[in-house]
Amino acid sequence: MQRPTVVKSFLALSILGFCFTLLSAQAARAQATPNSEQEIIALSKDKWQWMSDKNVDKLTTLFDDKSMFVHMGGSWGKGQELDVIKSGNIWYKKATVHSTTFHMIDNTAILLSDLDLVAVVGGNEVVNPFMVTEVYVKENGKWMLGQLSFSRLMRPVKN
Repeated sequence: MQRPTVVKSFLALSILGFCFTLLSAQAARAQATPNSEQEIIALSKDKWQWMSDKNVDKLTTLFDDKSMFVHMGGSWGKGQELDVIKSGNIWYKKATVHSTTFHMIDNTAILLSDLDLVAVVGGNEVVNPFMVTEVYVKENGKWMLGQLSFSRLMRPVKN
């Protein structure tokens, strides 16, 4: 009658092994570090500079293939955003960030930035106050931008 004991032991070890694997996978997913806030703020600052410089090579590696962009005039994916930047249809000339708020959920970072954006749209320079939402996801040790939204604020331009 040792057979049921062996089966129970095997089953218990299998369950324990499964739980360990599940916990290890969860820990690997939550790759955020105490420096994540500084990393994301620096990455966002770099992104604004690359957008100003129309550096689509850097932006191509930053934007996730499934990323989405929400503007006052519509929403689209990575390819169209890169085309808009490259063509100059929207030139993100200068972003002046007044404040940021950082939130972390597992391996997802959310950055809210109150900023004034000087842009050239359709050949006309415009300045708008925005709350910009940036969502970054850390996969395989690298932060990727998954979503960028512009929400126009009712406050006057500060700069």
